[in-house]
Amino acid sequence: MDVGSSGRRVYLNLKCGYFSRASMKKIEMQNPLVEIDGDEMARVMWRWVKEKLILPYVDLRTEYYDLGIKRRDETNDRVTLEAANAIKRLKVAVKCATITPNVDRVREYGLAKEWPSPNATIRKALDGTIFRSPISLANVVPAVRFWKKPIVVARHAFGDIYDGVGMTFNGAGSGVFKFRGVNGEEKSVSLPNLGGAGVVEIKYNLERSIENFAESSFEYALNEGLNLWFSAKDTISKVYDAKFKQVFEQVYEKYEQRFKQREISYNYYLIDDAMARAVRSEGGFVWACKNYEGDMLSDMVSAAYVGSIALMTSELLSPEGYYEAEAAHGTVQKHYYQYLKGNKVSTDPAALIFAWARALRKRGQLDSSADLVSFARGLEASVRKTIEVDRLMTKDVATVSEPPINAVLDTQAFITAVAKNLDHTFEKG
Repeated sequence: MDVGSSGRRVYLNLKCGYFSRASMKKIEMQNPLVEIDGDEMARVMWRWVKEKLILPYVDLRTEYYDLGIKRRDETNDRVTLEAANAIKRLKVAVKCATITPNVDRVREYGLAKEWPSPNATIRKALDGTIFRSPISLANVVPAVRFWKKPIVVARHAFGDIYDGVGMTFNGAGSGVFKFRGVNGEEKSVSLPNLGGAGVVEIKYNLERSIENFAESSFEYALNEGLNLWFSAKDTISKVYDAKFKQVFEQVYEKYEQRFKQREISYNYYLIDDAMARAVRSEGGFVWACKNYEGDMLSDMVSAAYVGSIALMTSELLSPEGYYEAEAAHGTVQKHYYQYLKGNKVSTDPAALIFAWARALRKRGQLDSSADLVSFARGLEASVRKTIEVDRLMTKDVATVSEPPINAVLDTQAFITAVAKNLDHTFEKG
């Protein structure tokens, strides 16, 4: 094991014996993946999932980065950039939820400053697109009665308000934004007359990043055989949103014949029209959205489709082939405080388990390891069987599940139930 100055550790060939029930050697990994640890209850569940559901079956190889808030503070956030660079090198990562500190968190943890979102830093470095999809379950009925198939939200993971700048002003006046290019180009645009105190915000994007967003969206739709929507508001945002629309149309020209061959379609809709169409649809499409809209709509889809963000997968893909899987939920702060008091908690780990499964599956696909791909699929199937067939679930899933419910379990008991099904899968297989 190698320990670096910023918390980087490399784990190779961890020896943990055999499968817990099947007398078989563990699945070998040809190459490591990047393991990014996080904060609070998500970090605790991360350890439980590894110990119960990964290490007994896989001879796990990871390059480990601790992105817990204290470690980021100690390294002046250098460890976050190191993790992003590791993903570029190894191509595959699995990430735990992390704290994005506000003023309260700075006081709570004694931080030097309000460090930026690790997700935003990594997404900006990889220039990828986030694909979020509900984990559909037979006994969790969508709140929208028309929905029969999952809606995958493709969120552009670069720029927009997440990398914008703003300021307040204390009285009437005027404002001008100026651009000076490195090639000598100069442009300026004036704001409307500012009649009193207020606030202004400037956001941006890059044409290259928009093209990557479009490429990733078209490729994902092709791979999954799903129709693709892109929505914006070019009738109002006649420069910013219009540029996105234009780029998508240009990129689609390269994909049009392949889309026709797969009998799928691409459509642009105004975002308000897309909202109305989505609610009336049966689902089963990829919905590409700019960064802010994708942030909102992925949470809306998760709440309306499966009732909980804990049942939402999140995968980042880039045209360069970088891949990161993570749980869509946060660090589950309130449950963590209960856990610290010694209480059992019923936090749902399904999305976190799926993140590990998706990352291992991707690693297996890139390395042509059929065993690793099979294990990853078996891990997902074991979660589904625990909830759908055994009717065992955590509290938040139980609140949205159709009866009967055989038992509401705490987090560790649920992971143990999944492990039993996983053992049974490999005994049969």
